Amino acid sequence: MSNNKINDPHMQREASKYDNPVPSREFILEFLATQNKSMGHLELCKEFSLTGEDEIEALRRRLIAMCRDNQMTSNQNDEYSPILESDLIEGYVQGNKEGHGFLLRQSDDDIFLSARQMQNVMDGDKVKVRLSGRSVKGRLDGVVVEVIERKHSQLVGRFYQETHRDGSSAAFVTPENPRIAQDILITTDSGLSPKHGQYVLAEIVSYAERGKPAQGLVKKVLGDFMAPGVEIEVAMHRYEIPHEWPAAVEKQIKNLSTEVAEEDKAHRIDLRDTPFVTIDGEDARDFDDAVYCEKTPGGWKLFVAIADVSHYVKKDTALDEEAIVRGNSVYFPGRVIPMLPEVLSNGLCSLNPDVDRLVMVAEISLTTKGKMRGYKFYEGVIRSHARLTYSKVAKMIAAEPEEQGIELRERYASIVSHIDDLNGLYQTLRSARDERGAMEFDTVETRMVFDENSKIEHIIPVERNDAHKLIEECMLCANVATAELLMKANLPALYRVHEGPKDDRLLTLRTYLGLLGLELTGGTKPTPADYAALSEAIKDRADARSIQTMMLRSMSQAVYQPDNLGHFGLNYEAYTHFTSPIRRYPDLLVHRAIRYLIRGEGRPAVRQAHRVAGSLEIKARKIYGYTDADMDSLGESCSLTERRADEATRDVEAWLKCQYVEQHLGESL
Repeated sequence: MSNNKINDPHMQREASKYDNPVPSREFILEFLATQNKSMGHLELCKEFSLTGEDEIEALRRRLIAMCRDNQMTSNQNDEYSPILESDLIEGYVQGNKEGHGFLLRQSDDDIFLSARQMQNVMDGDKVKVRLSGRSVKGRLDGVVVEVIERKHSQLVGRFYQETHRDGSSAAFVTPENPRIAQDILITTDSGLSPKHGQYVLAEIVSYAERGKPAQGLVKKVLGDFMAPGVEIEVAMHRYEIPHEWPAAVEKQIKNLSTEVAEEDKAHRIDLRDTPFVTIDGEDARDFDDAVYCEKTPGGWKLFVAIADVSHYVKKDTALDEEAIVRGNSVYFPGRVIPMLPEVLSNGLCSLNPDVDRLVMVAEISLTTKGKMRGYKFYEGVIRSHARLTYSKVAKMIAAEPEEQGIELRERYASIVSHIDDLNGLYQTLRSARDERGAMEFDTVETRMVFDENSKIEHIIPVERNDAHKLIEECMLCANVATAELLMKANLPALYRVHEGPKDDRLLTLRTYLGLLGLELTGGTKPTPADYAALSEAIKDRADARSIQTMMLRSMSQAVYQPDNLGHFGLNYEAYTHFTSPIRRYPDLLVHRAIRYLIRGEGRPAVRQAHRVAGSLEIKARKIYGYTDADMDSLGESCSLTERRADEATRDVEAWLKCQYVEQHLGESL
């Protein structure tokens, strides 16, 4: 290189590697950054005093390689300029089953990523892209510059082995996730011998790069295609749902007793003589809520007792850390992946009948119109008087009980008057709900009945009767009281937030309704009452379920967050989750907040129930242990694990239903 103007610090390195050395990549980028303009190949040759044909060609190839490696970009005039950090856009990749994808941005439109750009990235990867200057179907087009974080270290898919004409063979895994279009080439022997077509878990050894496919090894064989239970194995691994207890958790729980220790019952409000009952489905295994109600001269007094999970699961323990990772229990058809080990979820924290259990109690006073006028929270000990089911209670509270209902009322004679009080309160709360204008969609849930071979024998509708609704209203009442308590205390806490419909989704819904001759009232700001009125108007239509689906899609997804923005669907100004700490981590956090308020800093271990009211002055948060930043992070984590569980269970249910229908092709079901 004969140029005296160039002071390339990497010149010696380049000369040792190439016969015809040209300026290094670093020097080219630094030079272009000082020019404040794009420059063509020949213009750069002139600046660098490159005159030989070999030098000119070598620089041309280097510029092309630098563009390929996203160190610089060229315009339509073949002029080059460096890619500046300020020009890059960060976001997450969302794949598409057609092969292309999108870069998702929090506060702006998505950016289109072509199938070529998707060759080296996968759904969920965090990347930086630059805009190409083109647009595709109205969307900006992007070029992936850098992968910041890989989402997947392993993938679930089907294993295939192909033999070529020359006798060679190739093994690869096709991911089950339709958003990932890349196959994983199996190049490393793990000692396992999967069969062609089996589901496997593949670990990625190297990611796709510059035309080379991703490579990996088979880490686990999950089972044959369509084998009983394989659908759950596939979903658990595909969505990375934790399902094995770490050694630290096993160690922590090994000394837990099956009965509540006597010392743990001390200093609690003793409600063992109060006729609490649990009301759940026939196939329920854990019972985390019990209810009791009594009529008062001014209305009603409702007691909602929730298993005191926070007594056993302490902050920053192995149990707590695993509960955060899991976020919630996952309910697959015929199988549950619990948030907490069974010694707690089905034992100490399950409100089984005729055994002592520790609880957190919400005692709520309501007027004859169902309006909340006061509440107390305290730590208690109860002894459930009966394990009732929805079907039993529905028969007991029917306006005109049939023979079985009369028999049940006689069988539970000691508590039947309290069940009647619960029903009376329910009727009052239902009227208040209708007056409030809360939404309620009349959806039909189904239950799968399996045979001895774990194949679906029947799919039957689940009737949602008045007993379901009774418990739902009691839980809503407790959750609202809890939210009000937390708001008054001004503690960092998680609320269940459901925002109203966004403008673009609302426009889509109104357009759809217009084609059907329907209208959603409320203008640009419809209320829950407007949605409820539309739901009532369409309930007898043949296409009611399709319309309800579109109505649901017009609304935002409910999330957990520390900023209370209200609950649009239920039409509450503040709402949280208090009633299921066995299976939802946000509820466990709420219980910890309530315990902090009950006990207070620097006060005796427990205060009497009558002293625990809804307005409390908080002097410090030291013993509570959570900041607003903690709640931001935990809210995001809990929302993600909830979505993960929903997607996994939907996948399994869809798989099983397709399998069931396939067995009955040609039949009339």
